[in-house]
Amino acid sequence: MANTGFELLSSTSVASLGLELRRYQHQGTGARHYHLDSADSHNAFMVAFPTLPQDSTGVAHILEHTTLCGSERYPVRDPFFMMLRRSLNTFMNAFTSGDSTAYPFATQNRKDFDNLLSVYLDAVFFPRLDPLDFAQEGWRLELSDSPDDDEPRLEYHGVVYNEMKGAMSSPVAQLWQHTHCTLFPDVVYRHNSGGDPMAIPNLSYDELRAFHKKHYHPGNAVFMTYGSFPEAEHQQRFTELVLDRFEVTEEVIVSAPQAPFDAPRELVVTYDVDELEPRNTHIVWAWVIGDTADVEDFVNAQFLSSLLLEHSASPLRHYLEITELANAPSELCGVDDSACQLVFICGVEGSEAVHAEAFEAGLFDILNQVGSKRSGAAELTAVVDRLELAQRDIGSGSYPFGLQLMGRVLPAALYRSDPEPLLDVAPALERLRKNIEDPDFVSRLVRKNLIDNMHRVRVVMCPDENKAAADATAERRRLKDLKRGMNAVDVERVVAQSEELRSRQAQEDDPAILPKVTLGDVPSPVPAPVAKTAQARGFDTFEYECAMAFSVFRSHLTCRTYRRTN
Repeated sequence: MANTGFELLSSTSVASLGLELRRYQHQGTGARHYHLDSADSHNAFMVAFPTLPQDSTGVAHILEHTTLCGSERYPVRDPFFMMLRRSLNTFMNAFTSGDSTAYPFATQNRKDFDNLLSVYLDAVFFPRLDPLDFAQEGWRLELSDSPDDDEPRLEYHGVVYNEMKGAMSSPVAQLWQHTHCTLFPDVVYRHNSGGDPMAIPNLSYDELRAFHKKHYHPGNAVFMTYGSFPEAEHQQRFTELVLDRFEVTEEVIVSAPQAPFDAPRELVVTYDVDELEPRNTHIVWAWVIGDTADVEDFVNAQFLSSLLLEHSASPLRHYLEITELANAPSELCGVDDSACQLVFICGVEGSEAVHAEAFEAGLFDILNQVGSKRSGAAELTAVVDRLELAQRDIGSGSYPFGLQLMGRVLPAALYRSDPEPLLDVAPALERLRKNIEDPDFVSRLVRKNLIDNMHRVRVVMCPDENKAAADATAERRRLKDLKRGMNAVDVERVVAQSEELRSRQAQEDDPAILPKVTLGDVPSPVPAPVAKTAQARGFDTFEYECAMAFSVFRSHLTCRTYRRTN
């Protein structure tokens, strides 16, 4: 096989997962490839980029949508939707977070893997980014044709614009955004990466293209593969399809952490309700408690959350559930690892703003009690046991196991840290087991992360029955001012774009442009495993050997079934 330019940087066997993690870097572009080599025939792929917004126009989110609207090799309007009918994939998607965008898929068929890889790589690195796709997926102006209007009025339309209007109508989504804005006032997390509907129309088409050119370079990309297909073959495809057309970039993009606060901060904001009712206020507290890519910080944060919030007998959740000053604990309670720094959140919903001080006093009373008394060894061991079981759980609905593992590695890869500790947390859990033998460990952890930690905020979000009307009035005024400043040529341009978009949406694309799998590409059925039979306690036993994804002690387990012999 031809030299692909990838250099092996390290190779680490992870016995607990039955796989080997191999790290590569491409010499010509700086692209990084993480291969999780496993005997698993369910293979997976992901390419991810750090995407750091400088405002709340939703540029990263809109770019995610528009890259999936046709590319250089596959110039069809919706290649991903069309591939659903031409593929045997078990997962296809794309997602944008506060500081990154990722494009994952999974399949068990080799031909299908190569087909999807070709479509994905062409989509993200060589998208058409047609202005009409920007208008469709991002935002556009249209003139209404409602008979209720005396004259046509301007309106905002667009997939992401409408999607975010719906998403940000949720009080919990607004509360989460306010919390992050207040915790991270100087870095990218202060922005709404999905897009604030009030800010989305500020994004221009040229800014979208510039964002793609800056962030979607292979030198900033993370390629990940999992499964039984050889990584050399993947790298050959990466090189042929993408990397041969790029050179190394000097701009390395990494999300920066927020500098710690000298004192706690508070934010009081409002959210829309149809009608004012008592006890409709949300009150939450949030702390920055470590680095997301640091396995010790991650494990300690999960331990702290489990100890304080996991169930109704946990001290902090018990306090939030039984208080007469609120209806229920906040939906945000727990650890948030969506940024480069970990966040611990707790609070209530269904309260009143006047209770914030009393709540805070009660909350810190609970934390001081936990920090001053010595928890029982059995209780702490049970918490660590549950953490270990959660880390070993491979069941996650329809989300393939390979993509679950990539999700663990991705933060370290994006923040250019060592990914191995996050992939195999067993050593960190063993260290945690030793730490809890120290009777002062919990006290130090609670004091360091919560009681004495000044990098915390209190967010009080109060209901306002006039907010929706005020926002709607502001949008109408903005559109009226915009229309007032338009001449006949501007109006005709809006009408022409609407007609072009409707015409383009009505076009029939040729699906033959896209690759597909046929019956000839589907292998013969895999032979059923052969059981070892025996008898035990009056039962026939049937033993099947299978891979043990999370066994700390051995790489295989025996799956045993029983049948009564009489």
